[in-house]
Amino acid sequence: MAPRSRPKVIEPGVFYRQVLSQAQRIKLDEARQVEGLDEEIALLRVHLSQLVQEQPDKLELLLKGIRLLVHAVAVRYRLSPQAEQDLSKSLANVIREVGGLLMPEESSGDR
Repeated sequence: MAPRSRPKVIEPGVFYRQVLSQAQRIKLDEARQVEGLDEEIALLRVHLSQLVQEQPDKLELLLKGIRLLVHAVAVRYRLSPQAEQDLSKSLANVIREVGGLLMPEESSGDR
C-alpha cells in the first residue's frame, strides 16, 4: 500500500488574497507592516466613544465592544485572566452607569 500524501498547505495570506479586490490586497499589504496593538486599541476607543455619543441606547453592542477592548488591552499588557476579568467588570459597570444617566427611564425598571 502506498503512503498517503499530505494535503497541500495553503498559506493564510494566499488563501485570503484570492477573495480580495485589488484595493483590499493593497490594504492587506499595508496592514502587514503594522506592529503591535496600540493603533487598534486607540481605534476601538474612538468607535466606542462615538457609539456612546450617537447611539447610547445600543448598550449590548457597547458591552461587546468593551469586551473586545478589554481583551485587546489584556493581550497588549499581558494581564492575568483575573485582572482581565476585573477590568471587564469595571468597564461594564461604568457603561451601565453611563447608560442609566443617558436613558434613566429604561434602566430604572430592570434593577
